[in-house]
Amino acid sequence: MANEPEAVPAGLRGRLLVALPALRDPNFDRTVLLVLEHTSDGALALVLNRPSDTPVGDPLPAWDAAAVEPSVVFVGGPVGTDAAIGLARSPRPGPGTGWAPLFDQLGTVDLHGEPADVDAPLEGVRIFAGHAGWSAGQLDGELAEGAWAVTDALPSDAHSVAPDRLWRSVLRRQGGRLAWLANHPLDPSEN
Repeated sequence: MANEPEAVPAGLRGRLLVALPALRDPNFDRTVLLVLEHTSDGALALVLNRPSDTPVGDPLPAWDAAAVEPSVVFVGGPVGTDAAIGLARSPRPGPGTGWAPLFDQLGTVDLHGEPADVDAPLEGVRIFAGHAGWSAGQLDGELAEGAWAVTDALPSDAHSVAPDRLWRSVLRRQGGRLAWLANHPLDPSEN
């Protein structure tokens, strides 16, 4: 029936978490995260707006030419910083190997090989060192405390050419109170 709740929640996979001023963790101040997985066991996401100074070619020379601007490794989060995750767009995602869909034409890509090893044609890759992770129920608790806004993701968010403006941009496109928060100063005492 149309009014019955879903037996299993769909989770937040493919949605954005936007850090709100109430979040007091410096790892996530003014961040936008793309949720890659959210189940009853926990959640995994990537910070989309923290570029590092490390060129993609330093740790992954084979992927340098496929990287979108800015062509640097992004800090995906404070967990597993010695591992990398790639997000890639593919205009014709197929069931082949090396690329796993998230939503629309965006998916994760296997960085162990080279771009030519991926069966789907790639239109750009962004490399993330580390990720954000939550244990079972932890993210749900943070959401209940008002630490995060959950919004729809645009495929372009993961490859933003202006990551320093992504937090404000995502908030502004929500309208209402969230759009107003885009003007929140770094230091509230300056308000």
